[in-house]
Amino acid sequence: MSEAYSRESQNNAQLSALSSKVSALRDVTVNIYDNARNQDVIDNSSETFSSMTTSIKSSAGRLGRMAQSGNKVAILKLAGIIVGAVVVLWWVVGLIW
Repeated sequence: MSEAYSRESQNNAQLSALSSKVSALRDVTVNIYDNARNQDVIDNSSETFSSMTTSIKSSAGRLGRMAQSGNKVAILKLAGIIVGAVVVLWWVVGLIW
C-alpha cells in the first residue's frame, strides 16, 4: 500500500511539473504572438510615414515650382501656407505642454 501511495505521489508531482511546463510554453506562445502583432503595427506605421514623406516631398516640389514661376499670388499662397503651418504647430505644441 505504501508503494502505491509513493508512486501516486510521484505521478502527481510529475503531473504538476508537466502542467507548469505547459503553462510556461503557452505563455511563451502568447508573448510571441503579441510581439508579432506589435511588429505588424510597427511595419504598417513605417509604411504610413513613408507614404506621408513622399506626399510631403511632392507637395514641397510643387510649391517650389509655383514660387519659382514668379506669380505674386502663388508666392502669397506659399507664404500663407508656411505661416499657417507654423501657427498650427505652435498651437499643437502649446496643447501638449
